[in-house]
Amino acid sequence: MKKIAILPLVLIAALLAGGASRVVQDQCGPFTDVTPGFCPYVLELYYLGITAGTSATTFSPDDPLTRGQGAVFIAKGLNQALARSSRRAALGQWWTTTPHWDLGLGVTNLGQFGTAPAADGADVWAPSDSSVYRVRSSDGKLLDTWSGTANATAVLAAMGRIFVVGELPNNLYMIDPTAPAGAAPVVAANIAEQGPESIAFDGSRIWTANCCLQGIPPLPPGSISIITPGTWDVQTITTGFDAPTTVVFDGTSMWVVDLTALKRADSSGAVTQTIPMSPAGNAVFDGANIWLPTSAGLTVVRASTGEIVANLAPQTLTNASAEGGIGFDGRRILLASPSRLMLWDAQSLAPLGSVETGYDYVSGICSDGINFWLTLQNFSPDSSVLARF
Repeated sequence: MKKIAILPLVLIAALLAGGASRVVQDQCGPFTDVTPGFCPYVLELYYLGITAGTSATTFSPDDPLTRGQGAVFIAKGLNQALARSSRRAALGQWWTTTPHWDLGLGVTNLGQFGTAPAADGADVWAPSDSSVYRVRSSDGKLLDTWSGTANATAVLAAMGRIFVVGELPNNLYMIDPTAPAGAAPVVAANIAEQGPESIAFDGSRIWTANCCLQGIPPLPPGSISIITPGTWDVQTITTGFDAPTTVVFDGTSMWVVDLTALKRADSSGAVTQTIPMSPAGNAVFDGANIWLPTSAGLTVVRASTGEIVANLAPQTLTNASAEGGIGFDGRRILLASPSRLMLWDAQSLAPLGSVETGYDYVSGICSDGINFWLTLQNFSPDSSVLARF
């Protein structure tokens, strides 16, 4: 057998270090003040866009770092970690490609009228008509179909269960993902006079926004409902609300998208802050801000204060989707208006581009942490699909 010569590890390290020293002894990328030992790490940060140094040629490695600068470095580093761990990285597809949903690629067929989906970390749950479809997020394979969720409008993954709200009757259903598929049991019946349009979880209780049930005027007032798991007691609150369409929790407060304002509610459902605006769709929380389409554009509201941070691209949002066409994937905001998809960077608020879906309408968006999932609707004939983006 031919013997393979093995160099001592110390010798290899010395050779590599010597080579590295010769390359960077005079300059480390654009920086003239970085020693060879730190050069690879500094260049990593530089080429990833995490830091640009203190000038065009200096990094100032011995200067102290403020808490603010540290926060910027950490946030940018986390963004890079998320990007590197994405499925797009594994596929070598960093760019945003034009989907081929028109060819039936990347879609899962639903019923006639699909609504807002939700992800549980492994699967996507998509309500359509009076059923809920369980779709594997890795490849879009339809796994199960649960029935009995009359006129399902929205889905929530919480406490290891899947909760579904539906209209006529206005019920809350609970699905156990570990059980065989079948008819979803009702856990709270007739939770409000108006139909529940949105559902959220505050860490202990389930909230719904109840609005706009089809019928002949005069209609009963809109409301929010707070449901306690276990007893399934329902507290329905009309005071302070006109026609709520969305509830979004920010970790402290519940935000309610109402007819003429975005409203902050405390744990009892009482309105504690009102921000006048004309909402045109649902809302999403990105960890710092509430994003929602309004008559002024895509409005960004600081959750900690209620301050309006920005109104983005008002000219493109005239017909923004009113039934859940907005989502957040940890890095980006995706909005449908009503069939065009538009992306923004959640941190910088910078636009990232847009693409047409080829469908008439987008009735819901969620993210599994890697991809966005959209419910796409056509009206002639009525049909809907769940699509990965």
